[in-house]
Amino acid sequence: MRFNGDDYDPALDDARLEKQLGRVWAAMRTGEWLTLRELATRTGDPEASVSAQLRHLRKRRFGAYIVEKRPRGARERGLYEYRVAGKSERAPEPRSLFDLGGHWTE
Repeated sequence: MRFNGDDYDPALDDARLEKQLGRVWAAMRTGEWLTLRELATRTGDPEASVSAQLRHLRKRRFGAYIVEKRPRGARERGLYEYRVAGKSERAPEPRSLFDLGGHWTE
């Protein structure tokens, strides 16, 4: 597993980001529709970090999950909610990137 970004330093960031991704995955694997704020409350992570981890879950190297997004309430409010709705056809097989306990397995 490899994260990336301008400020990314594997020695400083890998363990933190891996744990953060695991917390987001554990909250999302229920299939519930959740806003970024609700996810941040459940995981203890900032909303921006939760949003970044949802983007990671869509990537093949992180499982190629289908992360759906829809407006919550009136569209003009700009509030969205998200849920994981399975894996895309791009998903790595046969192993899963997360074990049943929500822990990263690669």
